[in-house]
Amino acid sequence: MRRKLPSTQALICFVAAARHQSFTRAAQELFLTQGAVSRQVAALEESLGIELFRRTQHGMTLTPAGADYARQVAQRLDALERDTLDLMGRRGQGESVTLAVVPTLAARWLIPRLATLAREQPELTVNIDGQTRPFLFGDTGVDAAIFAGTGDQVRQWAGTRAQRLFEEVVVPVCSPTLLRGRSGLTPAALADLPLLQQSTRPDAWRQWFESQGVDAPSAMAGPRYEQYSMQVAAAASGLGVALMPKLLIEAELASGQLLIASPHPVLSRRSYYLVQPDLPERPALERFKSWLLACAARQQDQPLDIRRPLANAAAS
Repeated sequence: MRRKLPSTQALICFVAAARHQSFTRAAQELFLTQGAVSRQVAALEESLGIELFRRTQHGMTLTPAGADYARQVAQRLDALERDTLDLMGRRGQGESVTLAVVPTLAARWLIPRLATLAREQPELTVNIDGQTRPFLFGDTGVDAAIFAGTGDQVRQWAGTRAQRLFEEVVVPVCSPTLLRGRSGLTPAALADLPLLQQSTRPDAWRQWFESQGVDAPSAMAGPRYEQYSMQVAAAASGLGVALMPKLLIEAELASGQLLIASPHPVLSRRSYYLVQPDLPERPALERFKSWLLACAARQQDQPLDIRRPLANAAAS
């Protein structure tokens, strides 16, 4: 049966015109004439039998149907481009997996371990897409995601299934200069130092002090940072003590750039999950998943004297 598909060129012209709300600017972007873009869009409207733009004396605007179609087509053109670049990059050899990961976790935990996977399975390519929030898998072309959150958050991710990789352990860390030769501080002494705050987890320090049985009125005071990478830089510069997931600062701890300020690691309310659409797995994803679960098991088995947070502490 013949497919009802418009030409790719017409769709590209339409998406550019929709983005700019202008045939002229779309033509400039695509290195075409304004007339060529206009003709492509007109032909698309004729083939669909639907008006995508309303032309007025002052320009043009998308119709409601045009706005919906532009959003959907743009997503599929992006996915088609990703698939094409992926195939070209692999030169038609091997298979690939596209994984959505929180950028900091990708840079500081996953990517340093991918060299091992490359040696074990050189035919498998792993593409990484930075994502910080749940999304619709069908709109992205992503095979799976590594998501940091609570069990309730994961269960609310519609159309997916999830497997917990490991729990998150948080530790207080700072620059060696801040400790001034001391091997570590008591939790009570830590409350007197500048505390670096994570904007996305405003209660983190309060929960940590509660888990240690310490009254710390200034637990929520201190400079706030939007990203963990900023907090790492601030702690390494001696600006204060940061409460960090340990797996994100392995390199700094190993080099001595950061030290554990108080030897009292705590399990946070968050864990790391592998989330995937509730569909049959491709063989490439099966192989990657097997390798990832082995990495996660090693991470989970790291020996630490861990204290759990108080039961009434709010999830961060």
